[in-house]
Amino acid sequence: MPGLFDPIEINGLKLGNRLIRSATWEGMCETDGRPTPKLTKFYHALALGEVGLIITGYTFVSPEGKQLPGKMGIHTDTFAADYKSMVDAVHDAGGKICLQLVHAGGQTDSGNAGRKPLAPSAIASAQYPEIPAEMTADDISNVVRAFGDGARRAKEYGFDAVQLHGAHGYLINQFLSPLTNRRGDLYGGTAVNRLRFLREVYEAVRTAVTPDYPVLIKLNGSDFLAGGLDREEALSVARYLDEAGIDAIEVSGGTPASGEQTPARKKISSEEQEGYNLSLAADIKKHVTCPVFSVGGFRSLSVIEKALADHAADCFSMARPFIREPDLAKRWRLGETTKARCISCNGCFIPGIKEGGIYCVAEKKEREKAQEQ
Repeated sequence: MPGLFDPIEINGLKLGNRLIRSATWEGMCETDGRPTPKLTKFYHALALGEVGLIITGYTFVSPEGKQLPGKMGIHTDTFAADYKSMVDAVHDAGGKICLQLVHAGGQTDSGNAGRKPLAPSAIASAQYPEIPAEMTADDISNVVRAFGDGARRAKEYGFDAVQLHGAHGYLINQFLSPLTNRRGDLYGGTAVNRLRFLREVYEAVRTAVTPDYPVLIKLNGSDFLAGGLDREEALSVARYLDEAGIDAIEVSGGTPASGEQTPARKKISSEEQEGYNLSLAADIKKHVTCPVFSVGGFRSLSVIEKALADHAADCFSMARPFIREPDLAKRWRLGETTKARCISCNGCFIPGIKEGGIYCVAEKKEREKAQEQ
């Protein structure tokens, strides 16, 4: 049985351990999506901390697919030198880095997208800030091509892999979900039709990077929404992807409209609350041959090691704990068993908006309090 700090290989990509930094928005890019030295330093620290694979913050493939300020863009060749510098910094520290590709679809607004947002259907949704425009056939073709171009650039710039963001209510997930996809053409209606957009995106990406380059996906095992993508259909999507040649599936769940079952849940204070998407990952793992990652509330080494021993997943992803403790993986490898200090308050995202970059506000408060005493 493999251990957490045993290596794993994903389509030729050798990872030193099974701890993954799951993608999260950092807010450290220029207005046009250019990555900054601050973001490169952020990833460099994760590499020094021995994270097995760093998955970048969600990176828009087309300008109208941008959701938040400070978000990274892979829609132009203009940023080539910045990306190559980022990759070199991670590799120099012994790390591996995967670029996550996303289009926010209807889950953005005109201010960030620069136009009326695009989505499978022009409907009001609790996920959407405003009613989007229904995508035309040309819109779909353009976005599919943008995913392929983004993947091509990522490979050219030296990234070790790419990951499609097919979760959390973004465009790929919007096409998969009956709740947000009300189309009457070949991209809507049946489960097969709703899968068509993802299939075309995957084929465009695979063609752009060749078969020997790792292509991963972040997939909702359930939207946790009445009428949304459910567990059974998500399993069918995972089976299709596995047969099509996807190299790993990171299983998440929820959307911003999913109430307490959002992707980044608060107040994870006990082991019983950890791994809240683990059962979804375990179901998918039983039906696919590719490696499966589980993400969602992991804080304790013991919980992760038990899940690995139970064959619930092959790798385990965390986002918020690595914001506070980029060296957490290294400390665990060296024998420390203390759980992550993240208190799941989501306060780290506030400075991403107001101060040009996320950080742990709880740790800052503790530090300031200590200095006062």
